[in-house]
Order: sequence, then structure tokens, then C-alpha cells
Amino acid sequence: MQVAILAAGFTAGEADALRRAMAAWKRKGGLEKYYDRIVNGMLERGYDQGFADGIFEQIKGFGEYGFPESHAASFALLVYASSWLKCHEPEAFLAAMLNSQPMGFYSPSQLVQDAQRHGVNVLPVDVAVSGWDSALVRLADNDRPAVRLGMSLLRGMKDGAAERIENTRAVRLFETVADLARRAQLDRKDLHVLADANALASVAGNRREALWQSVAAVPDKDMLAIAAIEDETPELGAPTEAHDIVVDYRSVSH
Repeated sequence: MQVAILAAGFTAGEADALRRAMAAWKRKGGLEKYYDRIVNGMLERGYDQGFADGIFEQIKGFGEYGFPESHAASFALLVYASSWLKCHEPEAFLAAMLNSQPMGFYSPSQLVQDAQRHGVNVLPVDVAVSGWDSALVRLADNDRPAVRLGMSLLRGMKDGAAERIENTRAVRLFETVADLARRAQLDRKDLHVLADANALASVAGNRREALWQSVAAVPDKDMLAIAAIEDETPELGAPTEAHDIVVDYRSVSH
């Protein structure tokens, strides 16, 4: 742009149009229409024909690789910064990547697994401490922070429900699933999302207990809701590791 302005007398607007034509990266050219304007402008300012033609050829040549070069430089900067963060601050890098989803590249599951392979401590979603976003938390027995997964990773979780959970939890911790449902105004679907993800472990025990309690925490709204039915809560065994893995992949994005 500076060459066009200083040597050929282009205005700022004309130089910007030339820049856009160069950035278009057209395989069949796109700069030929500027030949007369550039060369004649340079001849008027005392440059000889050969020099003016050479300058135009250089501009045209840059137009053939300037687009990928500029994009490569921008991408290289992102790669450098990302690589530095991933190497020196892997916990912050993971949290930022998870909070930027969806990105269309690596899934949350792949990001979490890669971080764990590189020594990052990843903590599950917990209704007692998790926010909407994934966050860094300090642990007493470790110099490095851990990454607490956020409720945004739960499939089907609404941000409004998560906000109510955070606001009411700040006043007083939840004691039971029923207490959570009442104070945070959660419906049965909200509770099932949390229970499926094992995010109610701190107030309900294992995943099966959480699912059972989530049903009882939000009464039915049909005619049977007023029926006096006494039913003992069964003792539900903890799910197997295989069952937990299947449900985790079904209910949590990581």
C-alpha cells in the first residue's frame, strides 16, 4: 500500500482497494486492472518503464502468496501462544478450551483425556461446588491447580438452572436432593440431568441413589400426587464401573 501511495500516487482508498484485490488470492489474477494505474503513476513521477514494470510484477507476485502468508503468520502466532500455555499452564489452557466449546475441532472428551495424560488433575461436575464454566481450583496437597468441570458440559443442563444453583448455594450448602430442588427451583428433568452425570454425589451418594431421590424430590402433578402411599426407600447398590462409564459418555460432554 505504501509503494502504491508513494511511488504511483494512489489515494488511501485506492491503495486499500489494491490491498483487497491482493488478499482475494484469485488463481487467475485480479491485479491486471491496476497495471495502467500503477505504471503510469510511476512514470509521471520520474520512474523509468523497466523499474515500474518490475514493481508491478513484484506486487502481482506478492498477491499470489500474500493471502496464505498472512494467514499462516496469524495461525503461527496462535499456535505459539497455545503451545506455550499448554506446556506451562495446562490447567488454565484446558479450562479455557472447555469454556470455548463448541469449537468444531477436538471434543471436550478428547481435551480432558489429553490433559489427564499430561498430568492435569480434572475433577468431575459437582452440584456443591461447580459453576456453569469449568474453573481452576486450588487443592491443599498440590502445588498445581486442578480443573473443576462446569455444569455447561452436562447435556441438557440449562444455564438458568445452573445460575439458580450457584446463587442459592452461596447462601447455604445443599443438604439433600429435595433441598436442592426446592431452593434452586429445579424440575425433575434438571435433577435427572444432574443425577445422570453423577453431579449429585455430594448430596445423594451414588448415581442410582441420586436418580431415585430426584424422582421423590419433585412430586407428580397428577391425581395420584395426593394419594397417601407409604413406600420404603430401597437400598440401591452402587453402579458398576462399566455402567458409570456408559452413563458418563451419555450425559457429560467430556
